[in-house]
Amino acid sequence: MEATKQKTHKKRQAGTKAIKKKKRDKKGKENEEAEDQRNSKAFTYRSAIRAARSKRSLGTLDINEKRNRLPQVDRTPIEPPPVLIAVVGPPKVGKTTLINGLVKHFTHHTVSKNQGPVTLVSGKKRRITFIECNNDINTMIDIAKVVDLVLLLVDASFGFEMDTFEFLNILQTHGFPRVMGVLTDMMKKNKNLRRLKKKLKQRFWTEIYQGAKLFYLSNIRHGQYMKNELHNLGRFISVTKFKPLDWQSSHPYLIADRMEDLTSPDSIKEDPLCNRTISLYGYVRGTSMKSSSYVHIPGCGDFKMANLSVLPDPYSLPEKEKKRSLDERETHLCSNGWHRRMQCTLN
Repeated sequence: MEATKQKTHKKRQAGTKAIKKKKRDKKGKENEEAEDQRNSKAFTYRSAIRAARSKRSLGTLDINEKRNRLPQVDRTPIEPPPVLIAVVGPPKVGKTTLINGLVKHFTHHTVSKNQGPVTLVSGKKRRITFIECNNDINTMIDIAKVVDLVLLLVDASFGFEMDTFEFLNILQTHGFPRVMGVLTDMMKKNKNLRRLKKKLKQRFWTEIYQGAKLFYLSNIRHGQYMKNELHNLGRFISVTKFKPLDWQSSHPYLIADRMEDLTSPDSIKEDPLCNRTISLYGYVRGTSMKSSSYVHIPGCGDFKMANLSVLPDPYSLPEKEKKRSLDERETHLCSNGWHRRMQCTLN
C-alpha cells in the first residue's frame, strides 16, 4: 500500500508575519553587502566630504575644550578701572616711541614727554593706561604683579635679549597675564626678512604659547611708526579680553599716577628728615581698600593710611548713546599730573 503524500506547508505571502520576515531578510542582505565592501584595516569614512566635516567638528570640540576653565570670581566693578598696559623691552628698542604712537592713534594728540602713566579713553567701554617698564629687576616685579597686558618689544635685528627672558620668568611666578610681541627695526630691504620673521615667531611661541600674537613694525618715518601698523596693533588692544588673576583678585592695589607732598614747609626747614605727609592719586584695582589699613610702598616700607577719599572721575566713560564710534571730544587724554579717582593720605 503506497504512502499518501502529505500536503506541504505553504508560506504566507501576506500579513504581519510575512512583512516582518521580508524586512529581516532585506536587512540581512544589506549587512552582508556592507561586510563585503568594508575595509577591515581602516574603520573610517569612505567619503572624503564626510571625513572633512568630521575633522572640522572634532577641531571645534577641541578648541571649545581648551577654552574651558575653572570658574573664577570676577570682582571687576560695573565701571572698571583703566586697563593697565606695560611696554617692556631692552634699552633703545623704541618703547617711548611706541607709546607716543599709540596715544596719537587713539586720541589724535601728541605727547611730548612721558614722565609717568598715560591714561586715555579708547572706546565706549574701555579706558587704557600705558606705562613704560624700566630695565631693573624691582620694577619688573612690581609691573608683573599688576599689569593686564604686556607689549613685549624685541629688536628684530638683534633678537631676544636676556632682559626679555628674565621678565617672562617673572611673569610665570605671578600668574602670567596677556602678552603680545612687537618686533621693531624690521628692514624691508632685508632679503631674509621672511625667514627672520618665522624664526623669531617660533622662538616667541616657544616662550609664550602656540599662536601668541606677534606684530611687526617695519620702520620709522619722521620719528614715528607707520599708521597702518599702529592701527592694527591698536585694534587688537581694543578687543583683547583679560582673565582675572588670583593675586590681583585677592589684593587691593593702587597705581600711583601722581604724588603730592602735604608736609608744612616750616617743618621741612626745621628738620629736613622729618616725617612727611604725602597724598597719592590713582585708581583702586582688585578688591576694595579700607581707609584704616596698612599699605606697602615698594622700596619704602609699610605705612598706615590717614585718609581715603573718592574724587570725581576725570576719565568717565561716554554716556550710552546709539552711535558706533567715539567723538574726538570724548577721547580724554592725560599724561602725568592730573587727579584720579581715589586719594589716600599717608603719614
